[in-house]
Amino acid sequence: MEKWIQRAPGLLLCFVIGLAAWALGQWLPVVGGPVFAILIGMVLTLVVKKKQKCAPGVQFTSKKILQYAVILLGFGMNLSEILRQGSQSLPIIVSTIATSLLVGYAMYHLLKLPRNNAILISVGSSICGGSAIAATAPVIGAGDEEVAQSISVIFLFNVAAALIFPTLGGVLGLSNEGFGLFAGTAVNDTSSVTAAATAWDGIHGSNTLDIATVVKLTRTLAIIPITLVLALLQAKQAQGTGRSQVSLTKIFPFFVLFFVLASVVTTVFHLPPVVTDPLKDLSKFLIIMAMAAIGWNTNIVQLVKTGGRPILAGFCCWVAIACVSLGMQHILGIW
Repeated sequence: MEKWIQRAPGLLLCFVIGLAAWALGQWLPVVGGPVFAILIGMVLTLVVKKKQKCAPGVQFTSKKILQYAVILLGFGMNLSEILRQGSQSLPIIVSTIATSLLVGYAMYHLLKLPRNNAILISVGSSICGGSAIAATAPVIGAGDEEVAQSISVIFLFNVAAALIFPTLGGVLGLSNEGFGLFAGTAVNDTSSVTAAATAWDGIHGSNTLDIATVVKLTRTLAIIPITLVLALLQAKQAQGTGRSQVSLTKIFPFFVLFFVLASVVTTVFHLPPVVTDPLKDLSKFLIIMAMAAIGWNTNIVQLVKTGGRPILAGFCCWVAIACVSLGMQHILGIW
């Protein structure tokens, strides 16, 4: 009980910021609540002097609440339905994820990026933006500033994709199905996938939003193998440095197993939207709260100073994913 009393000021702070960010995200979905939460947190931490009382709750939110959000995300995954509808997109999804990870690895060496930044940017670009970063960060032990920087990079190219891709698809002569696959595999975050597909539908009078959403959800399932592989690599590295078995236990992402369990429960029991939709909304809000905590712990001046190389890495991943997505569609005859 005493711990919760200590956490209360920080939890309340993140909750209030979360409410404001959620409202702003609803007003401007192409930006999204998580980005607004990070920005508000970074600004407030500059003006608030006495922050010690908030520290326990903010720390709890940025770590544990973030993991709870990922678990709840699983209730939005009906595995059989997603795989049935999204099976056609699997070759493209696998290709784009592999491309982003390879480009991220190359940027890590060429630009001398911090390891965690390279991982978060490549995973966020290839899987599902902020949700993938939220799932990956605890596994690799990423710091709040690394998470904030990676989210910011992903946000930048989310907005660019939502604005550019509908016009680009028209110039390339993509079919409605082709653009749905393109948006679902080459745009990072769900809100930006929705924005790009909605813009295309508005221009062409089509219904690509459903295709893009299913493809995007299929991509999200890649969180499971990616985080487990990263956990194994972390464990191997820990063994190489002689760390104890207790440390290895902490490294393993048990919250990802609960994410899988939530997905299985939704699939086996065919949970209706009246049950899953509130849980998905709660997951989104908890992620926004966690991003508020991360913003609170982030030095915005340092973030700007070190932002050039991560942005270049994100740009390379973004362009590579778009090219591979289009190339695979052409090879598969979906164009």
